[in-house]
Amino acid sequence: MKEWQFADPPNVAVFLDRGIVTRGDWIAYVSHDDDDGSWQFHNSETGPVEEGDIMIVSLQSVLQRDESIQILADLPEGWHAWRSSKSSPWQRAKSRPHPPTTTNDSAMSQV
Repeated sequence: MKEWQFADPPNVAVFLDRGIVTRGDWIAYVSHDDDDGSWQFHNSETGPVEEGDIMIVSLQSVLQRDESIQILADLPEGWHAWRSSKSSPWQRAKSRPHPPTTTNDSAMSQV
């Protein structure tokens, strides 16, 4: 493996779609969240992600699984990257801001 290039340490906790580990799915989507700087790694499946589908692992373990994410080490917070196949180049874009949650929205989500 190349020299560590991420600003975050190798043992930082990240979110990983469980299918990448259990089924050997490839990483298709990466986000570097603006609100807390966390990293998320998802497979190519579309649709909502259930809480039980997410694992918390180290960034280093994700890089060991797929060294192609090394190129995303400089992905700024608030950006995401995607690719259409495991061998496709990564594309990047600034993520859309999420609207702030209001008290009424919180109450409605609990119903």
